[in-house]
Amino acid sequence: MTLAEVDVSAWAELEGAAADPQSAFRYLNLCSVDAYGRPQARMVVLRRVDVARRVLEIHTDVRSPKWQEISADPRVTLLGFGPQPKVQLRLQGSAELNGPASECAAEAWSLLPQSTRSTYMGGPPGDDIGERPANEAVIADADGRAFFGVLIFRAETLDWFQLCHADNRRAVFAYDHLGALTSSRWVNP
Repeated sequence: MTLAEVDVSAWAELEGAAADPQSAFRYLNLCSVDAYGRPQARMVVLRRVDVARRVLEIHTDVRSPKWQEISADPRVTLLGFGPQPKVQLRLQGSAELNGPASECAAEAWSLLPQSTRSTYMGGPPGDDIGERPANEAVIADADGRAFFGVLIFRAETLDWFQLCHADNRRAVFAYDHLGALTSSRWVNP
């Protein structure tokens, strides 16, 4: 594959993953830095991709530690791995947070099924629920919308890495603020 084909293929994988719950790239590792300068990583669900703008959409609870971390420092990394054909995608960029009162969050909320909306009910992420299972916890908000936020990630770089039986391959891509490809190169794995 050429560099151009790798770039197109990587973004096609991400775009497809947003619509396919079975895709390996549907679940990405989001890495941020906490108030103590420690890296924090957690899995998130990829909800939407705008290939032309190099933008990914992720939903989150605004009471979560990641919301606070990204509020303080919007620089984040997203990491995913697809077992076939053994490709790792590492995207670095910045995140924009859209809280419950935003138009972005309102639109995303309106498209969610009730089963997904229910994940935003109850207490803040990480709070102790005591002896009761989570499904018996007191519901803090009638529909959870007050705690729903949208994280818009804008990729600045993509580091593509493919494990091969005989020869690993790696390429690095950079994008401008509008999503246009500004550079691409093969690098040593």
